[in-house]
Amino acid sequence: MASWFYASEGKQQGPYPDGQFRDLVAQGIVRPDTLVWSEGMAGWQKAAEIPGLIGGGGAPPMIPAGGPPMMGGGGYGSVGGGGGSLTADFDLLGLFGRTVVFVIGMILVIPAPWVAVWFYQYITSHIRVPGRPNFGFGGQPMDIWWALMGNALLTYAGATGISYAPLVAMIINAFLAWVILRWIVANLTSNGERLPISFQGSAISYVGWYLLMLLSTITVIGWAWVLAYWMRWICRNTMGTRREIAFNGTGWQILWRTVVFSLASSFIIPIPWMLRWYGRWYVSQFALTDRGAAARGF
Repeated sequence: MASWFYASEGKQQGPYPDGQFRDLVAQGIVRPDTLVWSEGMAGWQKAAEIPGLIGGGGAPPMIPAGGPPMMGGGGYGSVGGGGGSLTADFDLLGLFGRTVVFVIGMILVIPAPWVAVWFYQYITSHIRVPGRPNFGFGGQPMDIWWALMGNALLTYAGATGISYAPLVAMIINAFLAWVILRWIVANLTSNGERLPISFQGSAISYVGWYLLMLLSTITVIGWAWVLAYWMRWICRNTMGTRREIAFNGTGWQILWRTVVFSLASSFIIPIPWMLRWYGRWYVSQFALTDRGAAARGF
């Protein structure tokens, strides 16, 4: 007799004998859109996609597999979990057009929450994460509208004519960026379910990195190394997953690609191609590894 598992609120439930599981289906506890898994299936599938499960009789397709996909306390992985680098398949005009709308929305301030969510949904839907099918973003415009609007509004601080306004604005902007990052991480999804992850880095530390990043621009090239280590700090402080997140990009790699991007973009026409090229590379520098396999300081 087959044993079944199903997903509820980001957690794996089961195993249940076939008869008991079909009772859960009949009671509506397991719905057509509920993700389920049984021995012989290659990965988690919606109950409605399993022949004969919703509506009676039949058996699931038998695809050899070694065991249930690991869920790691939430979310849904491919068989055996595993790791690897993230990849992105941004389309040329899609990324460019959405980036332009995003920038305009920030400039206009009021549309900021809506264009931000729209932009994040596009970006995440085009990123492939090992073991996290149908990666996405579930945040809503009104979740932290004040932070998104405030972040956009503070870009005008330098126009106030107040001497200390830019410095105060930078500190407040750094704090709002911390709030936005926590919100983004908390609303990442896989197969429509929020992943049980969160960003635990402190606001003070984040503001410190933000200011260090700005100060490092004085060195002309030092900012690239600061950015690389800042990304690693963010990865180390993203908690709740059974796999470690690493950023593999180096300061030198960031620097020369940014220089090429800037020079090519100065000719205007290459901007869409350069934006996609840079975006794909940047995403590919993030990777997932089993905990303990990655170097602790990386």
